[in-house]
Amino acid sequence: MRKTVLITGASGGIGQALARAFAADGYVVCLHYHNDLTAVTLAEELRAAGCDAAAFAADVADPQEVASMVREVLDFAGHLDVLVNNAGITQQKLLTDTTDEDWHRMMGVHVDGAFYLCRAVLPDMLRRRHGSILNIASVWGVCGASCEVAYSAAKAGLIGLTKSLAKEVGLSGVRVNAIAPGVIDTPMNAMHDAETMRALCEEIPLGRIGLPEDVAAAAVFLAGDGAGYITGQTLGVDGGFGM
Repeated sequence: MRKTVLITGASGGIGQALARAFAADGYVVCLHYHNDLTAVTLAEELRAAGCDAAAFAADVADPQEVASMVREVLDFAGHLDVLVNNAGITQQKLLTDTTDEDWHRMMGVHVDGAFYLCRAVLPDMLRRRHGSILNIASVWGVCGASCEVAYSAAKAGLIGLTKSLAKEVGLSGVRVNAIAPGVIDTPMNAMHDAETMRALCEEIPLGRIGLPEDVAAAAVFLAGDGAGYITGQTLGVDGGFGM
């Protein structure tokens, strides 16, 4: 039986790298998107290369849309081996300038979305006593970032969800881990000017900005059998930035 994966936020830089990495590892790849149709084009690209792939639309902050999407995914793939909660948004604001809408949307996409996805896919995984859930957090969820309080809090919440759920479902054969990327070369970081990126790079012990492929390689490892005794962990893919 072929392995299957659902990747949320598959239109983004890390999401695209995740899709390509899991496809190269032989997975049936289900790509989630909301408004950015890049995931649709990517699914076509993967199919042309011989991979079973399809794109599915949903607002991850809406529980009904998530439940409907997961039903569509299971109809397409038959089962799910891996869920990667990668969908995310970012925003730089002082806390005093952060609106209620800003805060709720940040929590809705990152924390609520992961909760809804986990709740929707777990019955299939628990029934089969097999599965791996990966939550893409952030180094800022570990150490916090000035002017990104909402984002940092949401990513910290995702790490807490990871640790708790790992304890809850471990005896049922489901592993739950998080990845905390550092400064990664993605469109999400395009808001930083060149001087800021140089300053950040100087703080990274490995001396370079990370690539989406660095995160994807870690995800494929954590999802696979080689990580079969790893659960409840947060793996920093940050070049040492978060030490």
